[in-house]
Amino acid sequence: MAKLAPTSIKYVINAYIKANGVVEKPDVIGAVFGQTEGLLGSELNLRELQKTGRIGRIEVNVDSKNGKSEGDIIIPSSLDSAETALIAATLETIERVGPCTAKISVKSVEDTRSEKRKYIVEKARDILQGLVNSGVPDVGEVSEEIKEAVRVHEITAYRGLPCGPNLLDSGEMIIVEGRADIINLLRHGIRNTIAVEGASVPGAIIELSREKVTTAFMDGDRGGELNLKGLLETAELDFATMAPEGREVEELSKKEIYKCLREKVPAKQFKFRSAGGSKWKPRAGVKKGNFQPAKPRLQENRFKRSSRLSKEQKEMFKKILSDLVGSRAACIFDSKNQLLGKVPVTELFNTLRTIENPHTIIFDGNVDQRLNSIAIEKGVKYLIGMQKEDIRSPVSLICKEDLK
Repeated sequence: MAKLAPTSIKYVINAYIKANGVVEKPDVIGAVFGQTEGLLGSELNLRELQKTGRIGRIEVNVDSKNGKSEGDIIIPSSLDSAETALIAATLETIERVGPCTAKISVKSVEDTRSEKRKYIVEKARDILQGLVNSGVPDVGEVSEEIKEAVRVHEITAYRGLPCGPNLLDSGEMIIVEGRADIINLLRHGIRNTIAVEGASVPGAIIELSREKVTTAFMDGDRGGELNLKGLLETAELDFATMAPEGREVEELSKKEIYKCLREKVPAKQFKFRSAGGSKWKPRAGVKKGNFQPAKPRLQENRFKRSSRLSKEQKEMFKKILSDLVGSRAACIFDSKNQLLGKVPVTELFNTLRTIENPHTIIFDGNVDQRLNSIAIEKGVKYLIGMQKEDIRSPVSLICKEDLK
């Protein structure tokens, strides 16, 4: 049974139990597991959540007096706020503990991170005041150090691996090599990261890569290449990129980080140099060490293919898109324009992972990089939405404006 690391706890549920009889800790824990099972479906089953480390060890402090029992129940959680609130609410449905009738009331759900931030701010204020009193004039430098301390404190953990605070809440994740890389990405606003922390790929990362749009962002050295090859062989990567040759992710500037991420390529198309070097190749006339990324084969042009559609295709796409306005739904067609299914937009990504041979997708929403990546993977030809991001893709990305 997994136990939450203190740094991964986001919330703590505090509840109070009163039982009309003598009960002990095992009775209470048994009632919590047994009487909440199945209420919220398999995804929020307490036993499974505890096995995967998203619910921590349940603490029960109960005393008996005059034939009755009462006490506290404490449940740590690394779920998001909505899921934690649901777990807390199920406790109040428990009516019996052991042979006794009982009532459980939720007293509070504490956000542990707000307490940590409060402590950091107060401590930083004391430190700054001490420095000012000692005659240190450079407040800007001290402020940056305080911000750095806050960023370091924001690093949490998932099954023992250091990660950014938004890893579990985001539909995308970036895999890096170590904790220092996570700190640098946090410094520049990237919060959905997780570190491999070693030569072998942890099972937690392999499992997460099956659920999220996953980008590997490795150092531009031999070690980074070996780590990337290990990820390509074991995890379900969607994209890959590397720091410039000879550089590490932890030392890159904000501009360099975002440049690398913009130039990521689909994992299946990532190419290493034959001598074991990185994918980066110098342009003619550029000195060694000042490398530019070789353009991926499928990203040679911006694909604005709406002009290549036949009149019949334009009319069909335009009518279907118009019918979907306000529905928040998506229609998936095969190559013969036969409807394979109609699903809510919120389920589109997961549906595409399971459906066979989708050809055209038309939906009430915006075409973004996340959908584009799965469309490339599934061999989709047309991805049509109300609006679209400026993305290079082998898929024909079409918006409402293109169909006029």
